[in-house]
This record gives sequence, C-alpha cells and structure tokens, in this order.
Amino acid sequence: MAIAFADVANFSTMMSVDEVATTISVTGRLEQFRKAIGDYSGEFKGSAGDNAFMVFESAVDAVTFAVEMQKTLAAENEGLPEAEQIWFRFGINLGEILVSGNEITGESINIAARIEAFAAPGQVCISGAAYDHVSNKLGYGYEYLGGQDFKNIGRTIDVFQVHENPTTAAMTPGLRRNLENSAEFKERPIANQSIVVLPFGFQGSNADDQWFADGLTEDVTTNLSRFQEFFVIARGSANMYVDRAKSPAQAARELGVRYAVDGTVRKAGSRIRITLQLLDALQDRTIWGEQYNRDVEDIFDLQDEITQIIVTATAARIEATERDRMRLLPPANLMAYGFVLKGHRHVHRYTQPEVRQARDLYEDAIGSDARYARAYAAKSRTFNLDWRYDWAEKPDAALDEALVFAREAIDLDEADARGFGELGFAHLYRKEHDPAINAYDRALKLNPNDADLMSDMADALAHMGRSEEAIDLLQKAMRLNPFYPDQYIWHLGGAYFNLKRYEDAISAIQKMQNPTEGRRILAASYAHLGKLEEARVQADLVRKAHPNFSVDRWGSVQPDLYEDDVQHFVDGMKRAGL
Repeated sequence: MAIAFADVANFSTMMSVDEVATTISVTGRLEQFRKAIGDYSGEFKGSAGDNAFMVFESAVDAVTFAVEMQKTLAAENEGLPEAEQIWFRFGINLGEILVSGNEITGESINIAARIEAFAAPGQVCISGAAYDHVSNKLGYGYEYLGGQDFKNIGRTIDVFQVHENPTTAAMTPGLRRNLENSAEFKERPIANQSIVVLPFGFQGSNADDQWFADGLTEDVTTNLSRFQEFFVIARGSANMYVDRAKSPAQAARELGVRYAVDGTVRKAGSRIRITLQLLDALQDRTIWGEQYNRDVEDIFDLQDEITQIIVTATAARIEATERDRMRLLPPANLMAYGFVLKGHRHVHRYTQPEVRQARDLYEDAIGSDARYARAYAAKSRTFNLDWRYDWAEKPDAALDEALVFAREAIDLDEADARGFGELGFAHLYRKEHDPAINAYDRALKLNPNDADLMSDMADALAHMGRSEEAIDLLQKAMRLNPFYPDQYIWHLGGAYFNLKRYEDAISAIQKMQNPTEGRRILAASYAHLGKLEEARVQADLVRKAHPNFSVDRWGSVQPDLYEDDVQHFVDGMKRAGL
C-alpha cells in the first residue's frame, strides 16, 4: 500500500505563542484531510496533535491527495500573517505492510515517517519506490533530493520532491544515470585533475547567514571551473551531498573524481572562520588543511586565496596572469553580494513567486551597488524564466528585458561568463542565431566547465541545424554534471529527433524523471516511425498536461533557423493526432 505521513512545520513554536488558536487551526485542517481522503481510495488511520497517518490503495492516489491538500492549505494561508500560517509537510512511501487486527506495522511505514520529517514546509516528498509508480502516470514534476541514509533504515532511500507544475522541475538535479555502462559515454574524467567542491557546512546562530557558506562554495567552484586543465563537477551535482551524510572521499568516488574540497564556515558578528581541507579520494587521505580567521569584509580576497591554494595543491600549472584575468569582479560592498546569493536560493526553485522574490533581491543588490555585474546577469535570468514558463503578461517584452540586463552585465564585467550565457539565451529565442552562438562561445571560453551553459548552447546548436555538435556538447555536460536535470535529456532528445534518429530520441526522453515536457518529441518520433498507436497515446498525454495545446502555436515559437526543421516536428505531431 501507499503510506503517507503529514505534520505541521514549527508546530511547537506556534503552540508556545498561542496554544488555543494553533490547536483550532490544525484540528480544522486535519478534519479536511478526513473528509477528502475517501475520494482518493485512502483511509485516515490516526493522528496525534499535529500529525496524520494515512494509507492508500495506490501511490497515484496518495500523491494526488497530498498535492491537492497542499494547494488547499496554501490558499487558506493567503492573507494570514506569517506567524499564523499553517504549513504541512508530507512524506509518502510505497511498500508492503504488516497487518495484525487494527495494528499496522512494517519498515515501509518507518520510511514514510522519515521522509515526512525530511521534507520542508509546504513540500510533498516521496520515496523512490513511490516515484517509480507515479512518474509516468501523473503530470507533476519530480526533483531528486538525493539518496538519504535515514536513522534505523538499513539502506539508502532515494527521495524526490513533487512539483505541481512539471516545468518547474526541469532544471533541478536528476537521479544519477549509470553513464559508465552506456556506449555513448565512454570518455572518463581526467583522474589526476578532476575535482569537486562539496557544499560548505555552516555554523552560526543565525540561519539566515547560510548564504555565506553557499556563496563561498559557489564562487570557489566557479573560479576553479574557469581553468581548462581541470574537470570540475557542476555545483548542482555537488549539492546532492549538502546533508554531509557521506564522507568527502566517498562523495568524490561516487562522482568519479580524484579530489574533493570540503569546508565549514563559522560566523560570529563581523568575524568569519573558514576551515578547509583538500582530500585525495583515491588514496583516501587529506593532502592539506587550513583555517582562516578574517573580518567578513575580507571574504572576496579570501575566495581568491583559497582558489589559488587549491590550484597549487593539485599541481596545476597555470600562469598567474591567466588567474588574474579570470578573476571575478567583486562588488563594492558585501551587502550586494549577500542579496544576490539570497536571490539564487529562490530563483533555483523555479516557481513564479520564488522567481519574483529573487528578482526583488537582485534589484536590492543593484540598488546597493549599481556596478555589480553578477546582479544584472541574475536579473536577466528571471525575465528569461518569465518567458519560458509563460509567466509574463507580455512575453516579447520579457525577452527584451532579458537582453537589456545581459548586455548591462557584460558592459560591467567582460570576464564573467554568466552575462554572455544570458545574452545567448535571449538572442536564441529572439531568433537571432549568430549572435546567440557567438555569446555562448564567449561564455564557454570564459568558463569551460559550466555544464548548464553547455546544455543551453547545445540547444541553440540543435536549433541551427548543428545537432551532431549539440549531442557531443550535451554528453560532455552530462559527464561534468552526473546528477544532470531533465533539461539536458530534453535537449538531447530534440537533437536526435532533428537527425531523424527517432529510436534514440525515444530512448532519451524515456530517461527523463518526468517526461511530460518531452512527450511532444515522443509523439512525433513514434509517428515518424509509423507507430501510430504509441504516438496517439503520447498525444493524449500532451493534451492532458496542456489542454489548450496548439501545434501551430508551438511551431511558431520554435527558434529554429531552418523552416524544414520546424515543419519536420510539426508534421510528426500532427501525424500523432495533435
């Protein structure tokens, strides 16, 4: 059966402030669960205070129930002061249960309870077992949160967060694919110069200062990525080890690299202490360790110093002039830097409210330092997301804004790859193909190890009739980012389709965690193969996810250079019945 646990986040704190009001609010919401659960083949088995224990006949029903309840709860929280908002977290597992009279026990129940405790407020998290049953049956998105080693559970459990909107999960980390057994991924990282910067731990009294550790991790990764001699694991894949449950050496071995940088950040007032170590995963030994005690305002100098030490410790022969040329242009003040890093924590969640909040923070950064290039590049991305996910009232104006802010970022700092990457994306969907490729070329020269940039450039190449190059670039991106998101596979499937390698396109799209956005390619590929029954099944699923879908409109927004490529796709979708 499917087992679901739910409880209220911050319940104890809310009870300490207003016990009566909190009890009334929580009891009312639990009663909503009881009334609705029968419509989803579920049974409410019990509750104690703020939690609920439920079982369902299917994982599909359990996940659908949880998502619908979260939508209802979010609506009820609108307009309430933050201190009075009731946010539940759900954990769902699928497995065997033991029944004795009215007692229900079993490890499957313990796993669901652990997942619920792991979930963040407002989230629905599910086990890998539940994911296997729902991923191709429900039109949600699924974000891989890593393999978790829960207390008293004898094995690692894969955990996924459910996104109501599938497109918001398209760029989140994916379940690691077994590349070494695939003929397409024979090339291995260079063992002696491969490295991962693991998420730095944070120790401090104010959790809002976590961005210090996040920012230092990101910037050391970015600086190292700019050296072409290094094979640097992407930040998204490294972030799968943020819970620090596995040793740095173990994480490095799982990611297929030799070296791991690990560290902790402790902040007290205006002082910051950073402890670092560099490990050789093959020999399982620490090469060096160091501790730094500085004023917070010295953080930019400290980033450069740390990067240089890592470079020296891994015996890279890089001239000092090259290092100086590639150095990030820091903002004039730490406040602007903080606003940008806090914004990144919102924009990467890919929902409209979070992206708008990120934009506000980027605007705060620009207000604090009008010459901070990274803030302009980051703000450009928010307008691209508005366009991509159809959040903008005037889509063309959103692309114009993305272009303006990308250019501003480049004017302020021509050594930052991010501005050129945003410029390439904006040009592509304005169907300005040569400027798009030129921008991406410049971006990858500045940062040769940015896997997300590679994926974006590969998509641009595929839309310009250069699909073979796109496939090569995507395969390189997937080696750099082993937990690569669905977006990479979506781009890969599109490149195969353009080359009329329909079987390869189908195989690629079927590897997506959530193939909802790839079903157009599936439908067209099956149709061109003459497999009309399979094509119509996929077409039905496209219509289910997008009831107002129009082939002609989709064709009009495709940024292809050649009309024949657009018509090839449109013909396939129409043959499938769209």
